[in-house]
Amino acid sequence: MKFKVIKKDRQTKARVGKIALAHGTIETPSFVPVGTQATVKALSPRDLHEIGVQVFFANTYHLYLRPGADLIAKIGGIHKFMNWDNPIMTDSGGFQVFSLGLGKYKFKIGDEKTKVFFGQERKGITGEKLVEISEDGVEFKSHLDGSKHILNPEKSIEIQHKLGSDIMMSFDDCTPYPCSHEYAKLSMERTHRWATRCVRIHRKLKNKPHNLSQNLYGVIQGSIYEDLRIKSAQFIDSLNTSGIAIGGVSVGESKKEMYQVLDFVNPYLSEDKPRHLLGVGEIDDVFAAVERGIDTMDCVIPTRWARNETLIVSPETSRKEQTKTPCRLSIKNNKYIEDTGPIDQNCDCYVCKNYTRAYLNHLYRSGEILGIYLGTFHNVYFMTELFRKIRESILEGKFIKLKKKWSLQD
Repeated sequence: MKFKVIKKDRQTKARVGKIALAHGTIETPSFVPVGTQATVKALSPRDLHEIGVQVFFANTYHLYLRPGADLIAKIGGIHKFMNWDNPIMTDSGGFQVFSLGLGKYKFKIGDEKTKVFFGQERKGITGEKLVEISEDGVEFKSHLDGSKHILNPEKSIEIQHKLGSDIMMSFDDCTPYPCSHEYAKLSMERTHRWATRCVRIHRKLKNKPHNLSQNLYGVIQGSIYEDLRIKSAQFIDSLNTSGIAIGGVSVGESKKEMYQVLDFVNPYLSEDKPRHLLGVGEIDDVFAAVERGIDTMDCVIPTRWARNETLIVSPETSRKEQTKTPCRLSIKNNKYIEDTGPIDQNCDCYVCKNYTRAYLNHLYRSGEILGIYLGTFHNVYFMTELFRKIRESILEGKFIKLKKKWSLQD
Protein backbone atom coordinates (compact mmCIF):
# COMPACT_ATOMS: atom_id res chain seq x y z
CA MET A 1 0.00 0.00 0.00
CA LYS A 2 1.05 3.55 -0.74
CA PHE A 3 -0.88 6.46 0.76
CA LYS A 4 -0.34 10.02 -0.37
CA VAL A 5 -2.08 13.17 0.85
CA ILE A 6 -2.76 15.38 -2.17
CA LYS A 7 -4.40 18.41 -0.57
CA LYS A 8 -5.33 19.56 2.94
CA ASP A 9 -8.19 21.91 3.71
CA ARG A 10 -7.00 25.12 5.33
CA GLN A 11 -9.97 25.55 7.67
CA THR A 12 -10.45 21.95 8.82
CA LYS A 13 -8.59 18.64 8.97
CA ALA A 14 -10.28 17.43 5.78
CA ARG A 15 -7.89 16.10 3.18
CA VAL A 16 -7.79 14.55 -0.28
CA GLY A 17 -5.52 11.57 -0.80
CA LYS A 18 -4.86 8.40 -2.76
CA ILE A 19 -4.52 4.86 -1.43
CA ALA A 20 -2.67 2.74 -4.01
CA LEU A 21 -3.45 -0.98 -3.69
CA ALA A 22 -2.92 -4.13 -5.73
CA HIS A 23 -6.41 -3.94 -7.22
CA GLY A 24 -6.50 -0.22 -7.88
CA THR A 25 -6.31 3.21 -6.30
CA ILE A 26 -8.87 4.68 -3.90
CA GLU A 27 -9.32 8.44 -4.12
CA THR A 28 -10.15 9.74 -0.67
CA PRO A 29 -12.32 10.74 1.09
CA SER A 30 -14.35 7.80 -0.14
CA PHE A 31 -17.57 6.09 0.88
CA VAL A 32 -17.30 2.31 1.22
CA PRO A 33 -20.56 0.40 0.61
CA VAL A 34 -21.00 -2.75 2.67
CA GLY A 35 -21.13 -6.07 0.82
CA THR A 36 -21.59 -8.45 3.73
CA GLN A 37 -21.80 -11.70 1.77
CA ALA A 38 -19.39 -10.68 -1.02
CA THR A 39 -22.22 -8.74 -2.63
CA VAL A 40 -23.52 -5.22 -2.12
CA LYS A 41 -27.14 -6.23 -1.64
CA ALA A 42 -29.24 -5.97 -4.83
CA LEU A 43 -26.35 -4.73 -6.99
CA SER A 44 -23.98 -6.58 -9.33
CA PRO A 45 -20.28 -5.78 -9.70
CA ARG A 46 -21.17 -4.24 -13.08
CA ASP A 47 -23.61 -1.91 -11.31
CA LEU A 48 -20.90 -0.92 -8.84
CA HIS A 49 -18.54 -0.07 -11.69
CA GLU A 50 -21.22 1.98 -13.42
CA ILE A 51 -21.95 3.87 -10.21
CA GLY A 52 -18.26 4.58 -9.65
CA VAL A 53 -17.75 2.60 -6.44
CA GLN A 54 -14.02 2.36 -5.74
CA VAL A 55 -14.00 -0.16 -2.90
CA PHE A 56 -16.49 -2.11 -0.82
CA PHE A 57 -16.50 -3.77 2.59
CA ALA A 58 -17.02 -7.55 2.99
CA ASN A 59 -17.69 -9.41 6.22
CA THR A 60 -15.27 -11.99 7.57
CA TYR A 61 -17.73 -13.56 10.03
CA HIS A 62 -20.39 -14.28 7.41
CA LEU A 63 -17.98 -15.47 4.70
CA TYR A 64 -16.20 -17.73 7.20
CA LEU A 65 -19.48 -19.45 8.08
CA ARG A 66 -20.75 -19.53 4.49
CA PRO A 67 -19.38 -20.50 1.98
CA GLY A 68 -16.10 -20.77 3.93
CA ALA A 69 -12.71 -19.11 3.57
CA ASP A 70 -11.08 -22.28 2.24
CA LEU A 71 -13.52 -22.49 -0.65
CA ILE A 72 -13.01 -18.83 -1.57
CA ALA A 73 -9.23 -19.28 -1.40
CA LYS A 74 -9.45 -22.39 -3.59
CA ILE A 75 -11.33 -20.42 -6.24
CA GLY A 76 -8.65 -17.73 -6.20
CA GLY A 77 -9.76 -15.26 -3.56
CA ILE A 78 -12.73 -13.00 -3.08
CA HIS A 79 -12.02 -10.88 -6.16
CA LYS A 80 -12.25 -13.86 -8.51
CA PHE A 81 -15.06 -15.41 -6.48
CA MET A 82 -17.35 -12.45 -7.19
CA ASN A 83 -15.70 -11.08 -10.36
CA TRP A 84 -14.71 -7.72 -8.85
CA ASP A 85 -11.35 -6.24 -9.83
CA ASN A 86 -11.32 -3.18 -7.56
CA PRO A 87 -10.09 -3.04 -3.93
CA ILE A 88 -11.96 -4.86 -1.15
CA MET A 89 -11.86 -4.27 2.61
CA THR A 90 -12.77 -6.90 5.19
CA ASP A 91 -13.57 -6.49 8.87
CA SER A 92 -12.26 -8.81 11.55
CA GLY A 93 -15.57 -10.54 12.27
CA GLY A 94 -15.53 -9.52 15.92
CA PHE A 95 -18.33 -6.97 15.76
CA GLN A 96 -20.74 -9.46 14.22
CA VAL A 97 -19.96 -12.08 16.85
CA PHE A 98 -20.85 -9.58 19.56
CA SER A 99 -23.79 -7.86 17.87
CA LEU A 100 -25.53 -11.03 16.65
CA GLY A 101 -25.42 -12.38 20.17
CA LEU A 102 -26.38 -9.19 21.99
CA GLY A 103 -30.01 -9.39 23.05
CA LYS A 104 -30.15 -13.07 22.12
CA TYR A 105 -27.78 -14.56 24.63
CA LYS A 106 -26.13 -13.82 27.92
CA PHE A 107 -22.60 -12.64 27.40
CA LYS A 108 -19.73 -13.76 29.59
CA ILE A 109 -16.81 -11.39 29.24
CA GLY A 110 -13.63 -11.41 31.28
CA ASP A 111 -10.16 -12.79 31.81
CA GLU A 112 -8.52 -14.91 34.46
CA LYS A 113 -9.22 -12.32 37.16
CA THR A 114 -12.54 -10.75 36.26
CA LYS A 115 -15.87 -11.83 34.85
CA VAL A 116 -18.28 -9.17 33.62
CA PHE A 117 -21.81 -9.99 32.48
CA PHE A 118 -24.07 -7.84 30.34
CA GLY A 119 -26.97 -8.31 27.97
CA GLN A 120 -30.21 -10.17 28.53
CA GLU A 121 -31.46 -13.57 27.53
CA ARG A 122 -34.30 -13.31 25.03
CA LYS A 123 -37.61 -14.80 26.10
CA GLY A 124 -38.27 -18.19 24.65
CA ILE A 125 -34.63 -19.22 24.47
CA THR A 126 -33.91 -21.99 26.92
CA GLY A 127 -30.64 -23.23 28.25
CA GLU A 128 -27.34 -21.48 28.88
CA LYS A 129 -26.36 -20.03 25.51
CA LEU A 130 -23.17 -18.05 25.86
CA VAL A 131 -20.97 -15.86 23.78
CA GLU A 132 -17.81 -16.10 25.84
CA ILE A 133 -15.02 -13.59 25.43
CA SER A 134 -11.65 -14.32 26.99
CA GLU A 135 -8.01 -13.56 26.33
CA ASP A 136 -7.91 -16.46 23.89
CA GLY A 137 -10.70 -15.03 21.74
CA VAL A 138 -14.45 -15.40 21.34
CA GLU A 139 -16.41 -18.62 21.53
CA PHE A 140 -19.78 -18.35 19.82
CA LYS A 141 -22.55 -20.28 18.14
CA SER A 142 -23.27 -19.85 14.45
CA HIS A 143 -26.49 -17.99 13.71
CA LEU A 144 -26.97 -20.39 10.79
CA ASP A 145 -26.95 -23.81 12.44
CA GLY A 146 -25.93 -23.36 16.07
CA SER A 147 -22.51 -24.95 15.57
CA LYS A 148 -19.77 -23.81 17.94
CA HIS A 149 -16.81 -21.77 16.73
CA ILE A 150 -13.87 -19.87 18.15
CA LEU A 151 -12.64 -16.63 16.61
CA ASN A 152 -9.42 -15.05 17.82
CA PRO A 153 -6.75 -12.69 16.43
CA GLU A 154 -4.83 -15.44 14.66
CA LYS A 155 -7.88 -17.07 13.10
CA SER A 156 -9.40 -13.76 12.03
CA ILE A 157 -6.24 -12.73 10.18
CA GLU A 158 -5.83 -16.20 8.68
CA ILE A 159 -9.40 -16.05 7.34
CA GLN A 160 -8.89 -12.57 5.91
CA HIS A 161 -5.68 -13.69 4.23
CA LYS A 162 -7.54 -16.60 2.64
CA LEU A 163 -10.25 -14.23 1.44
CA GLY A 164 -7.55 -12.11 -0.17
CA SER A 165 -8.88 -8.66 0.70
CA ASP A 166 -6.71 -5.62 0.01
CA ILE A 167 -7.30 -4.10 3.46
CA MET A 168 -7.95 -6.14 6.61
CA MET A 169 -8.99 -5.05 10.10
CA SER A 170 -7.35 -6.26 13.29
CA PHE A 171 -9.48 -8.36 15.64
CA ASP A 172 -10.88 -6.10 18.36
CA ASP A 173 -13.19 -6.20 21.35
CA CYS A 174 -16.02 -3.87 20.31
CA THR A 175 -17.10 -2.11 23.49
CA PRO A 176 -20.87 -1.91 24.05
CA TYR A 177 -22.60 1.36 24.88
CA PRO A 178 -23.14 2.36 27.57
CA CYS A 179 -20.43 0.81 29.70
CA SER A 180 -18.37 1.83 32.70
CA HIS A 181 -14.90 3.30 32.46
CA GLU A 182 -13.59 0.17 34.18
CA TYR A 183 -15.12 -2.16 31.61
CA ALA A 184 -14.07 0.06 28.69
CA LYS A 185 -10.50 0.01 29.98
CA LEU A 186 -10.43 -3.80 30.23
CA SER A 187 -11.91 -4.08 26.76
CA MET A 188 -9.45 -1.59 25.27
CA GLU A 189 -6.45 -3.31 26.82
CA ARG A 190 -7.63 -6.62 25.41
CA THR A 191 -8.02 -4.99 22.00
CA HIS A 192 -4.41 -3.81 22.22
CA ARG A 193 -3.11 -7.26 23.09
CA TRP A 194 -5.16 -8.76 20.28
CA ALA A 195 -3.87 -6.10 17.85
CA THR A 196 -0.29 -7.06 18.70
CA ARG A 197 -1.09 -10.69 17.94
CA CYS A 198 -2.75 -9.64 14.66
CA VAL A 199 0.37 -7.78 13.57
CA ARG A 200 2.50 -10.80 14.42
CA ILE A 201 0.42 -13.33 12.46
CA HIS A 202 -0.07 -10.90 9.56
CA ARG A 203 3.68 -10.43 9.25
CA LYS A 204 4.15 -14.20 9.23
CA LEU A 205 1.47 -14.83 6.60
CA LYS A 206 2.49 -11.88 4.46
CA ASN A 207 5.84 -13.52 3.78
CA LYS A 208 4.02 -16.01 1.58
CA PRO A 209 4.21 -14.91 -2.09
CA HIS A 210 0.44 -14.76 -2.69
CA ASN A 211 -0.14 -12.51 0.35
CA LEU A 212 2.35 -9.73 -0.37
CA SER A 213 -0.35 -7.27 -1.43
CA GLN A 214 -2.54 -7.45 1.71
CA ASN A 215 -2.57 -4.67 4.29
CA LEU A 216 -3.61 -4.50 7.95
CA TYR A 217 -5.35 -1.66 9.82
CA GLY A 218 -5.27 -1.46 13.61
CA VAL A 219 -8.56 -0.63 15.38
CA ILE A 220 -8.88 2.05 18.07
CA GLN A 221 -11.31 1.43 20.95
CA GLY A 222 -12.02 3.06 24.34
CA SER A 223 -15.74 3.85 24.28
CA ILE A 224 -16.54 7.55 24.87
CA TYR A 225 -13.78 8.13 27.44
CA GLU A 226 -11.17 10.69 26.44
CA ASP A 227 -8.24 9.19 28.35
CA LEU A 228 -8.92 5.71 26.94
CA ARG A 229 -9.36 6.91 23.37
CA ILE A 230 -6.11 8.87 23.54
CA LYS A 231 -4.25 5.89 24.99
CA SER A 232 -5.71 3.59 22.35
CA ALA A 233 -4.88 6.01 19.51
CA GLN A 234 -1.28 6.24 20.69
CA PHE A 235 -0.91 2.48 21.01
CA ILE A 236 -2.57 1.52 17.72
CA ASP A 237 -0.71 4.24 15.83
CA SER A 238 2.60 2.90 17.16
CA LEU A 239 1.99 -0.54 15.64
CA ASN A 240 3.44 -1.51 12.29
CA THR A 241 0.14 -1.31 10.39
CA SER A 242 -0.69 0.26 7.05
CA GLY A 243 -3.62 2.27 8.37
CA ILE A 244 -5.85 3.13 11.30
CA ALA A 245 -9.52 2.29 11.90
CA ILE A 246 -11.71 3.90 14.54
CA GLY A 247 -14.17 1.42 16.01
CA GLY A 248 -16.69 1.35 18.82
CA VAL A 249 -18.72 4.23 17.39
CA SER A 250 -22.31 4.39 16.15
CA VAL A 251 -23.20 1.78 18.77
CA GLY A 252 -25.75 3.86 20.68
CA GLU A 253 -23.82 6.96 21.70
CA SER A 254 -25.02 10.43 20.69
CA LYS A 255 -23.67 12.16 17.61
CA LYS A 256 -21.96 14.69 19.85
CA GLU A 257 -20.17 11.90 21.70
CA MET A 258 -19.12 10.27 18.42
CA TYR A 259 -17.66 13.53 17.13
CA GLN A 260 -15.84 14.00 20.43
CA VAL A 261 -14.24 10.57 20.00
CA LEU A 262 -12.84 11.70 16.65
CA ASP A 263 -11.57 14.90 18.25
CA PHE A 264 -9.93 12.90 21.05
CA VAL A 265 -7.91 10.65 18.74
CA ASN A 266 -7.09 13.03 15.89
CA PRO A 267 -3.97 14.68 17.38
CA TYR A 268 -2.36 11.30 18.03
CA LEU A 269 -2.64 9.77 14.56
CA SER A 270 0.17 9.77 12.01
CA GLU A 271 -0.50 11.95 8.98
CA ASP A 272 0.94 9.34 6.63
CA LYS A 273 -1.55 6.60 7.54
CA PRO A 274 -5.07 6.47 6.06
CA ARG A 275 -7.93 6.61 8.58
CA HIS A 276 -11.08 4.53 8.33
CA LEU A 277 -14.25 5.11 10.35
CA LEU A 278 -16.18 1.90 10.98
CA GLY A 279 -19.95 1.76 10.51
CA VAL A 280 -20.85 5.43 10.03
CA GLY A 281 -22.64 6.97 7.04
CA GLU A 282 -25.47 9.44 7.67
CA ILE A 283 -25.12 12.72 5.77
CA ASP A 284 -24.31 14.93 8.77
CA ASP A 285 -21.90 12.30 10.10
CA VAL A 286 -20.12 12.19 6.73
CA PHE A 287 -19.28 15.88 6.83
CA ALA A 288 -18.35 15.76 10.52
CA ALA A 289 -16.00 12.83 9.91
CA VAL A 290 -14.34 14.26 6.81
CA GLU A 291 -13.93 17.57 8.62
CA ARG A 292 -11.98 15.65 11.27
CA GLY A 293 -9.61 13.95 8.84
CA ILE A 294 -11.37 10.66 8.06
CA ASP A 295 -10.34 9.20 4.70
CA THR A 296 -12.77 6.31 4.25
CA MET A 297 -15.95 5.17 5.99
CA ASP A 298 -18.25 2.20 5.53
CA CYS A 299 -21.93 1.89 6.30
CA VAL A 300 -24.98 -0.25 5.47
CA ILE A 301 -27.30 2.77 5.34
CA PRO A 302 -27.67 3.12 1.53
CA THR A 303 -28.57 -0.53 1.00
CA ARG A 304 -30.55 -1.06 4.21
CA TRP A 305 -32.61 2.07 3.72
CA ALA A 306 -33.38 1.09 0.13
CA ARG A 307 -34.75 -2.26 1.31
CA ASN A 308 -36.99 -0.34 3.70
CA GLU A 309 -38.48 2.14 1.21
CA THR A 310 -36.17 5.00 2.25
CA LEU A 311 -34.31 6.90 -0.46
CA ILE A 312 -31.54 9.42 0.15
CA VAL A 313 -32.14 12.96 -1.11
CA SER A 314 -30.43 16.32 -0.81
CA PRO A 315 -31.35 18.80 1.95
CA GLU A 316 -32.91 20.99 -0.77
CA THR A 317 -35.26 18.21 -1.85
CA SER A 318 -35.85 17.20 1.75
CA ARG A 319 -36.98 20.71 2.69
CA LYS A 320 -39.11 21.06 -0.43
CA GLU A 321 -40.87 17.77 0.26
CA GLN A 322 -41.05 18.48 4.00
CA THR A 323 -39.78 14.99 4.72
CA LYS A 324 -40.20 13.71 8.25
CA THR A 325 -36.45 13.10 8.59
CA PRO A 326 -33.79 15.20 6.80
CA CYS A 327 -32.38 13.66 3.60
CA ARG A 328 -34.73 10.67 3.76
CA LEU A 329 -37.67 10.27 1.39
CA SER A 330 -40.23 7.57 2.21
CA ILE A 331 -41.13 6.53 -1.32
CA LYS A 332 -44.25 4.54 -0.29
CA ASN A 333 -45.90 7.70 1.02
CA ASN A 334 -49.30 8.40 -0.55
CA LYS A 335 -48.12 11.78 -1.83
CA TYR A 336 -45.89 10.04 -4.39
CA ILE A 337 -48.55 7.82 -5.98
CA GLU A 338 -49.02 10.29 -8.86
CA ASP A 339 -45.69 12.13 -8.63
CA THR A 340 -44.01 12.16 -12.05
CA GLY A 341 -40.79 13.76 -10.83
CA PRO A 342 -37.46 11.98 -10.15
CA ILE A 343 -36.38 10.87 -6.69
CA ASP A 344 -34.12 13.93 -6.52
CA GLN A 345 -34.04 16.55 -9.27
CA ASN A 346 -30.34 17.21 -8.60
CA CYS A 347 -29.28 13.56 -8.97
CA ASP A 348 -27.83 12.30 -12.27
CA CYS A 349 -28.09 8.58 -11.55
CA TYR A 350 -29.66 6.12 -13.98
CA VAL A 351 -32.76 5.83 -11.79
CA CYS A 352 -33.43 9.55 -11.47
CA LYS A 353 -32.93 10.03 -15.22
CA ASN A 354 -35.32 7.24 -16.21
CA TYR A 355 -37.95 6.62 -13.54
CA THR A 356 -40.54 8.60 -11.63
CA ARG A 357 -41.45 8.63 -7.98
CA ALA A 358 -44.84 7.27 -9.02
CA TYR A 359 -43.23 4.19 -10.56
CA LEU A 360 -40.95 3.62 -7.57
CA ASN A 361 -43.96 4.05 -5.29
CA HIS A 362 -45.82 1.40 -7.30
CA LEU A 363 -42.89 -1.04 -7.23
CA TYR A 364 -42.44 -0.78 -3.47
CA ARG A 365 -46.17 -1.06 -2.79
CA SER A 366 -46.33 -4.12 -5.03
CA GLY A 367 -43.35 -5.77 -3.35
CA GLU A 368 -41.50 -5.98 -6.66
CA ILE A 369 -37.77 -6.81 -6.54
CA LEU A 370 -37.06 -4.09 -9.09
CA GLY A 371 -38.06 -1.46 -6.54
CA ILE A 372 -35.30 -2.53 -4.15
CA TYR A 373 -32.81 -2.70 -7.03
CA LEU A 374 -33.59 0.81 -8.29
CA GLY A 375 -33.70 2.23 -4.76
CA THR A 376 -30.36 0.67 -3.89
CA PHE A 377 -28.78 1.84 -7.14
CA HIS A 378 -29.89 5.41 -6.40
CA ASN A 379 -28.78 5.39 -2.76
CA VAL A 380 -25.31 3.97 -3.45
CA TYR A 381 -24.84 6.35 -6.38
CA PHE A 382 -25.99 9.26 -4.25
CA MET A 383 -23.41 8.56 -1.54
CA THR A 384 -20.64 7.86 -4.05
CA GLU A 385 -21.35 11.13 -5.87
CA LEU A 386 -21.53 13.06 -2.59
CA PHE A 387 -18.00 11.95 -1.74
CA ARG A 388 -16.81 12.94 -5.22
CA LYS A 389 -18.20 16.41 -4.59
CA ILE A 390 -16.49 16.47 -1.20
CA ARG A 391 -13.12 15.63 -2.77
CA GLU A 392 -13.65 18.32 -5.39
CA SER A 393 -14.57 20.90 -2.74
CA ILE A 394 -11.41 20.21 -0.73
CA LEU A 395 -9.24 20.53 -3.84
CA GLU A 396 -10.91 23.86 -4.64
CA GLY A 397 -10.76 25.13 -1.05
CA LYS A 398 -14.56 25.13 -0.76
CA PHE A 399 -15.23 22.33 1.73
CA ILE A 400 -16.88 24.54 4.35
CA LYS A 401 -19.09 26.08 1.67
CA LEU A 402 -20.20 22.62 0.56
CA LYS A 403 -20.80 21.56 4.16
CA LYS A 404 -23.07 24.57 4.71
CA LYS A 405 -24.97 23.75 1.52
CA TRP A 406 -25.58 20.24 2.81
CA SER A 407 -26.46 21.32 6.32
CA LEU A 408 -29.52 19.52 7.64
CA GLN A 409 -30.53 22.58 9.63
CA ASP A 410 -33.16 24.93 8.23
